[in-house]
Amino acid sequence: MHLSALAQLGLTGLLVALLPLTMVWVSADANKYRKLVWIAVFLTVDLIMFGGFTRLSDSGLGCPDWPGCYGSANPFLAHEHIVAAETLMPSGPVTVAKAWIEMTHRYLAMAIGVLIVAMMVQAWRQWRKKDGQGNRREQFAPALPTALFFFVCLQGAFGAWTVTLKLQPVIVTIHLLLGMGLLSLLVWLGGRQDHAVSPVQKADAEASVLRPVRALAIMSAVLLALQIALGGWVSTNYAALACTDFPLCGGKVIPAMDFEHGFYLWRELGKTAAGHYLPFSALTAIHWVHRNFAFVVLAGIGYTVLRAWPLPSLRGTARLIALVLALQAATGMATIYLNWPLAIAVMHNGGAALLVLLLTMLNYKAKFQLDAAHGIHRDALATAPSARSQK
Repeated sequence: MHLSALAQLGLTGLLVALLPLTMVWVSADANKYRKLVWIAVFLTVDLIMFGGFTRLSDSGLGCPDWPGCYGSANPFLAHEHIVAAETLMPSGPVTVAKAWIEMTHRYLAMAIGVLIVAMMVQAWRQWRKKDGQGNRREQFAPALPTALFFFVCLQGAFGAWTVTLKLQPVIVTIHLLLGMGLLSLLVWLGGRQDHAVSPVQKADAEASVLRPVRALAIMSAVLLALQIALGGWVSTNYAALACTDFPLCGGKVIPAMDFEHGFYLWRELGKTAAGHYLPFSALTAIHWVHRNFAFVVLAGIGYTVLRAWPLPSLRGTARLIALVLALQAATGMATIYLNWPLAIAVMHNGGAALLVLLLTMLNYKAKFQLDAAHGIHRDALATAPSARSQK
């Protein structure tokens, strides 16, 4: 790709990022850094959903090179090449519509990268300053924004490999997981900014009550990450319709399944490691494992919600998790009964992103509630000797 095309591509990413940056700049919110972080969170959820749409509409190779499209910065400039490929294979991976879908996804990803660079630069600038007491402002500690910068670079690398390795399932699944990880880190950073505005003054409960809730929140996040990996494996292997009935699969509780080929990671799309076509029983195994692990995730997160609900500071987040969890189960079953309609499949992908967002918020709040409880306990121990001496 020529330097001029790369420059045009970079300029496009900057122009797309200009809208959210302008929104932050003209905002009446005094804490513009916090505003920037939460706008980035919103756009990352959009990017994950649009990435699902790109994958599920078979547009992942709409532009078969990277970062541009046939060496150009946009499909307009590559129109001749795209039309030639579409004419040669009308139902193939390259069409005008698919090229625009793929490049729009890349433009949005580049814009989020620009926002993260802006966060990192601003964090370092503000961190070097000190407050009236000569202390660093902890809400601008630059370690997390800097980690986000390297994380988004890694995500970009996997985006490139997704195209150059022709949608190899393990690469596409890792790309999805990294996107969810990026969202989680951004939400954690957003929680830190919220905490700076409204710090936790008093714990809702004793540490003995909060500690198991915190452990359950961590466990729920791990379960969700595993389920997202399994869901990504279903999607990237196009195994969503391997079972078209529910709760049975092909009329059986345990259908014929090929776990060896289904869960062999390093292989081409639709092929076994030996290069043969992937058997249908392998797709059935992929679908069946994701479907049944969903019950484990539902029980684990549901129990976490039940334990977090009585605590006032966690109740609002717990309520939202319960709602999204129910909707996620409904869209998962709907994709089976309705033969995988694109809109519902994208909603299912978005539901996973919302669960990542909400569980990260729950973990953040539970952590700081537990820290507050420990602080109160330490204060009580510190005042106890003086209280006894007064007696």
